[in-house]
Amino acid sequence: MEEKNNKSHVLVLPFPVQGHINPMVQFSKRLTSKESVKVTLITIDSVTKSMPILESGSIKIHSIPHNDETPPQSYDLFLEWFHVLVSKNLTKIVEELSDSEYPVKVLVFDSITTWAIDLAHELGLKGAAFFTQSCALSVVYYHMDPEKNKVCVFDDGVCFPSLPLLQKQDLPSFVCQSDLYPSLRKLVFSRNINFKKADWLLFNSFDVLEKEVIDWLRTQCRIKTIGPIIPSMYLDKRLKDDKEYGLSLFKPNSETCMKWLDSREIGSVVYVSFGSLANLGEQQMEELASGLMMSDFYFLWVVRATEENKLTEEFMSKSKEKCLIVNWCPQLDVLSHQAVGCFFTHCGWNSTLEALSLGVPMVAMPQWSDQPTNAKFISDVWQTGVRVKAGENGVVNRDEIVSSIREVMREEKGIMLKENANKWKKLAKEAVDEGGSSDKNIEEFLKLVIN
Repeated sequence: MEEKNNKSHVLVLPFPVQGHINPMVQFSKRLTSKESVKVTLITIDSVTKSMPILESGSIKIHSIPHNDETPPQSYDLFLEWFHVLVSKNLTKIVEELSDSEYPVKVLVFDSITTWAIDLAHELGLKGAAFFTQSCALSVVYYHMDPEKNKVCVFDDGVCFPSLPLLQKQDLPSFVCQSDLYPSLRKLVFSRNINFKKADWLLFNSFDVLEKEVIDWLRTQCRIKTIGPIIPSMYLDKRLKDDKEYGLSLFKPNSETCMKWLDSREIGSVVYVSFGSLANLGEQQMEELASGLMMSDFYFLWVVRATEENKLTEEFMSKSKEKCLIVNWCPQLDVLSHQAVGCFFTHCGWNSTLEALSLGVPMVAMPQWSDQPTNAKFISDVWQTGVRVKAGENGVVNRDEIVSSIREVMREEKGIMLKENANKWKKLAKEAVDEGGSSDKNIEEFLKLVIN
């Protein structure tokens, strides 16, 4: 009788932007720590150039060439371009990478590339959709799908199974501002296809963080929580030398940031960052800059090069003694530094998980996409931060910014927020550590993959 091969080669296909690649790279590292699995990350040439850290690691990278053709800048055109590029090359990639000892059996794909599940099945592979946002978002999108039209938004809010009552300002922008993002709205709702077609759904979350939501989702589909997916050094420390994600599309000012933080007292610094995509208006930048100065705390502010022109010369001159402004920084190193007492953030999902995993209280100023819903959980469910209130014009004024920072950094409520943040830090570590819920889910997924 022929002996069964209990080994497998897993292909991982992230959508080629940093916030989607990083968690899928980290998940790949977890998989390759097991002897029975090989992992190859599939991406495009222009991204591979930004991944030198992984070149000598256990994860292999297969770069799809595009003949020096610059990827389209338009989001719609880029989506189509990426779809066509992968479709043309995936069959050949599978043939090249599969061998008798480690046959390619599974494609783990970014949940927004819904077409990938059809490609996988056509090639005889299983498909696992990887969600880079919260489980709560999937419940919202599942019930607010325009084709289903199951739920209406009322003045007093909307209630979904397993979720707290959500007001209009708590809903993702693709739900309550559908006229502003028609193509992206279509994209996020298309992810519901994964509930029907994918063989598994993988979520960058952990069981106790979204318990009610996850319990409900498990009645609908094969869901596995495998997070929080951040470098092992900051959590369980089981993966040797796993200190960085391995990809940075921006050059961080690491040495400058850490030297500046080293000179500050414990818990004295407000770290301010709105990620790689947020684009604050000039009025909001002015209010934020003034609020940070008026708060009378030191602050480390990440301002992308394309946003620097929104800061006045007067502010830059007056703020020199109180702040450090950089174009990019090593976020995990900053959040784990003892000088940082508060994270002022747009609360994207990756940043939210990082703050929870490192025990840092937050001031949430959501901008778009999933951020309003994340902010609702931060302030009302997990109680690890406060949420600023915008005025009727949508701008958060300087006085609101000042009071929110002081509430977290100085007032009695800040003590409670810090205690809760430390609680979630402990629970996040337990989830990924040996025998934890996410660790068990990864082990179960691997058993399914190799059989």
